Amino acid sequence: MAAGTTGLYDGAITREKRRHFLIDLSRRLIREKPLGTIGAVIVLILLLVGIFADVLAPYGYNETLVGGRLESSSWQHWMGTDQSGRDLLSRVVYGARISMFVGLGVSILSTIISGLIGLISGYLGGKTDLVTQRFVDAWMCFPGIFIMITLMALVGPGIPQVIIVLGVLYGITGSRTVRGAVIGIKENVYVEAARSIGCSTGSLLLRHILPNIMAPMIIVFTSRMGAAILAEASISFLGYGIPEPFPSWGGMLNRGRPYMLEGLHLAVWPGLALSIVVWGVNMFGDGLRDLLDPRLRGGLGRYTGAGKKLAREVARRQSPAEQQ
Repeated sequence: MAAGTTGLYDGAITREKRRHFLIDLSRRLIREKPLGTIGAVIVLILLLVGIFADVLAPYGYNETLVGGRLESSSWQHWMGTDQSGRDLLSRVVYGARISMFVGLGVSILSTIISGLIGLISGYLGGKTDLVTQRFVDAWMCFPGIFIMITLMALVGPGIPQVIIVLGVLYGITGSRTVRGAVIGIKENVYVEAARSIGCSTGSLLLRHILPNIMAPMIIVFTSRMGAAILAEASISFLGYGIPEPFPSWGGMLNRGRPYMLEGLHLAVWPGLALSIVVWGVNMFGDGLRDLLDPRLRGGLGRYTGAGKKLAREVARRQSPAEQQ
């Protein structure tokens, strides 16, 4: 690489520009998207409850006989007790930790998979893109619940298994969003300019295309979090997800189902927690999507200087005849 090209690659977002972007995004979210702001608060509460569950829960999640079976709400047990005499509030609080682990784990894994598939397929094009997209089409033909149950039956129940299965499921389907963004970005002038001065494929992808598709990547991340929490609850309700004694909200609904006529609170509190969290995550994701939509706002690319610097470098290197 020529010495004069070193400064070209600071088009990736600098620390100051990233901070400016986050501050600007937060202000716009509060000002323009009140439901998205409420969703962000719910997501923050979920994270805090999950992190400090050991402090907030009055009992252990599997501590039995702390009260009578199927007790209703009282001062000792605010949400009552379950069929084994366990404090329901403690199990709901620890269930927030499981939802946080699953939601974040699936979102991170699926975003990485979507990014890899979308970058390679969208940038290379041709036969690579054709074969990859036909595989994605075939994958998306199957109902998601069918794939989840089949894979969970093969790998067995457990938190890591749930994260891996859901991460692969959502990662493959979400690659379409990333691929579309890459196809739009790779035709821009600054990408052509970088290619013309000898940038390698890896440098193009990491320094010029990836920073400019961060908006759809953030959207994929946030949208997958709510879907992952709901999917985990669904397969746990069916008995294929988080096993006993871990207090998954879906598993709590499933195991308390035979006793709901005696204790309606077994369904109300886990179901209410699940509904509020999924609604909040979805509202937060929708708000970010509206603010980061590149067709409306220009996405994250307006905070990068790659295009202008590369254009200046190419113009500087052209001969006088070419410039005329």
